[in-house]
Amino acid sequence: MLYDKIESRLRTLIDNCQEPSLHEAMSYSFAAGGKRLRPMLLLGACEAAAGKYSSTALDFACALEMIHTYSLIHDDLPAMDNDDFRRGKPTSHKKFGEALAILAGDAFLNRAFETMAQVCVNTPDTQTLQAMLVITAAAGDNGMIAGQVRDMHFQHKKLTGDALFNMYSRKTGTLFTAAFEAGALLGGGSSTYVQAMKDVGAKLGWAFQILDDILDVTATQEILGKPVHSDSRNKKNTYVSVHGLDTAKTDYATISAEAFSELNRLPQKTSALRDIVQQVINRNN
Repeated sequence: MLYDKIESRLRTLIDNCQEPSLHEAMSYSFAAGGKRLRPMLLLGACEAAAGKYSSTALDFACALEMIHTYSLIHDDLPAMDNDDFRRGKPTSHKKFGEALAILAGDAFLNRAFETMAQVCVNTPDTQTLQAMLVITAAAGDNGMIAGQVRDMHFQHKKLTGDALFNMYSRKTGTLFTAAFEAGALLGGGSSTYVQAMKDVGAKLGWAFQILDDILDVTATQEILGKPVHSDSRNKKNTYVSVHGLDTAKTDYATISAEAFSELNRLPQKTSALRDIVQQVINRNN
């Protein structure tokens, strides 16, 4: 099972940390759980292109999850979203203090880069180098970080629909897009195939964020594992605040259906990716 393989490899990578307090903080965030959707999508995309995934793809998938984990630790900090709970447990800074939480996030990010770099040293081919470039760019100053900067900058300011899309396509969409693109690259997909996968990932990432915004106003803290209505409390722009709840639900259904339909039109050597995308679309937390 993909999930179990990811969990086992992530544990091995985290256990390489030899600083006891830092290892404890990293293990805490790792053990908090999560669906591992992004790494599963990467492996699914690799399988779709090649019929199987390799240890190379597994390490890239784990690197993507470590980047995601670092971003959550930092997003929860008082200087950012100031959230006290994540996945039903106190956030890292509430458990270990802000300094160690920041360092744990830094450690996850650097371990991700080290993991991908080691693969590129061991397997120095175009596919691994391109996949590393895709993921690092997605996480960087024109990707996820840029989206977070815009999210902070536009607090207390009303955004247009286009500006919201631009922000979300970076903050959330880039890692989803990178999962599909890097997975297809590692699976040896053609340039046309990789681009088509990238397009599906972008659309799925957009749908994922819309659903996040819907759940923030319709779900309970027990279901989400984190505070609800935190976006409105922090005066943040969301799909619901900009377009309204009914439109958000309609658009989510439309965009997620389009993503799945586009995926189904692509040749796939296994059904794993379709199953994972269905899991993303049907989630309730």
